[in-house]
Amino acid sequence: MTDTHYDVIVFGATSFVGQIVCQYLTTEYKGPLRWAAAGRSESKLRSVQQALGTSDEAMPILLANADDPRSLEALCRQCDVIISTVGPYALFGEPMVKACVETGTDYCDLTGETQWIQQMVERYQAQAEKTGARIVHCCGFDSIPSDLGVYFLQQQAKARQGEYCSSVKMRVKAMRGGFSGGTVASLINVIKEASKDPELRKSLTNPYSICPPSFQPKVRQHNIKGAEFDEDINGWIAPFVMSAINTRVVHRSNALAGAAYGEQFRYDEAVITGKGFKGRLAALAMTAGLGGLMIGGALAPSRWVLERFILPKPGEGPSPEEQLSGLYDLRFFGTLNDGELIRCKVTGDRDPGYGSTAKMLSQAAICLQATDKATTGGGIWTPATAMGQPLIDRLEAHAGLKFESIS
Repeated sequence: MTDTHYDVIVFGATSFVGQIVCQYLTTEYKGPLRWAAAGRSESKLRSVQQALGTSDEAMPILLANADDPRSLEALCRQCDVIISTVGPYALFGEPMVKACVETGTDYCDLTGETQWIQQMVERYQAQAEKTGARIVHCCGFDSIPSDLGVYFLQQQAKARQGEYCSSVKMRVKAMRGGFSGGTVASLINVIKEASKDPELRKSLTNPYSICPPSFQPKVRQHNIKGAEFDEDINGWIAPFVMSAINTRVVHRSNALAGAAYGEQFRYDEAVITGKGFKGRLAALAMTAGLGGLMIGGALAPSRWVLERFILPKPGEGPSPEEQLSGLYDLRFFGTLNDGELIRCKVTGDRDPGYGSTAKMLSQAAICLQATDKATTGGGIWTPATAMGQPLIDRLEAHAGLKFESIS
C-alpha cells in the first residue's frame, strides 16, 4: 500500500471482466481520474499491466486478498469507491462488502445473484446507513439497462402525462454477445444452492425478495415461463434469462423510492422471437433450452458434464472482436392508468455481458464518486436510486448507451 488516495480502485483486476475494466479506464482516463488495480497476485497484475502496455504511473498496482480482512480495510481507506469483480459473489464477495461498510467506502459490483444481495441487505444495510457507505450492486448489464430503462420511461411518462406508468414491460429486440466462465460459474452456483435449499428456492421465486421487509405489495407479478403471444409487439416472446435478477432490482428501486411507481406497479421481461409460426417455434425452442440448462445445472452428474465439456470456464469469455461486434436493443412499454402506452428503448454498442458491462460498471463507480454522499446517504442502493439521471447522462456520453423515447 501507498499513501496515495485514489478515486477508484478495481479489485479483482485480473478477472476476465476486471481486465476489460482496466483496459477501458486506461484508454479513456489518462488524466484527471486517479485509479488503481488491485488483486492478490502481483505477477498476474503485472501481466495485465504488460498486456495493456501501461506502467505503474498510469495503472498503479495494489495487493489485497479476500481472505485477509486487514488488507481489504487498508485498500478501502485508500479510495473513494471500490469496483469489485470478484465472483461468484456468493462465494467470494462478502469480505469486500463488509470492509467497505465498516470503513464508509462506496462500492459497485456486477453481481446478478439475488440470494447474495438479500443476505448483504440483511447483514449490512443498517451499518451502511450509519457509516455512510453506499453499496450499489448490479452495475453491469444486469441490471443497469433494465433499472435505468424503467426509470427513464417513468420520467418521460411523468413529464408528458403527469403520472407514472402502473405497468411496464421490457422486451429484448436484439442482443449479440457471449458468456464468460465467471458468469456461468455464478449461475451454476445459484442453481446448485437452490437445488439443496427449499427456502432459497422459495425466495428466488419472490419478485420482492430484495425489497425492504416493510414493502409488502399484494399485486401478482407476471412471470413469463414459456412461449407467449404479445399483442403490443404483435409477435411471440420467450423467457429472458436475466429477468430473475432485473425484475427484482426494478422492484427494489420502486420500494426504495417510496413506491414512487405505485404499490400496484407491475414489471416483466422477455425476449422477442418473431412473428407467426417461426416466432412461436423459436420461443418454444428458447424455453426448452433455458429449461434444460436449469435442470442440467441442478443435477450433479449433468452439472459436471456442463462444467467440464460444454460451458466456458472461469477466465474464459468472448474475444475482443466478439466484444466489439456485440450489441443490444431493449424496448420498454409502459401503460398509464387510462391505458395509454408510453414507449422507449435502450441500446448499447458492445456485447452486453462484457464489452458494455465494463463501461457501465466503470461509469457507475465514477458517477458515484462524483455524487455528494449527502444526496443519497449510506445504504444498499440500486443504480436508479443511487444515481438516476446523472448516471444516464454519463452512460450516453462515455459508455455507448442511448436512452430514447419512441413515438
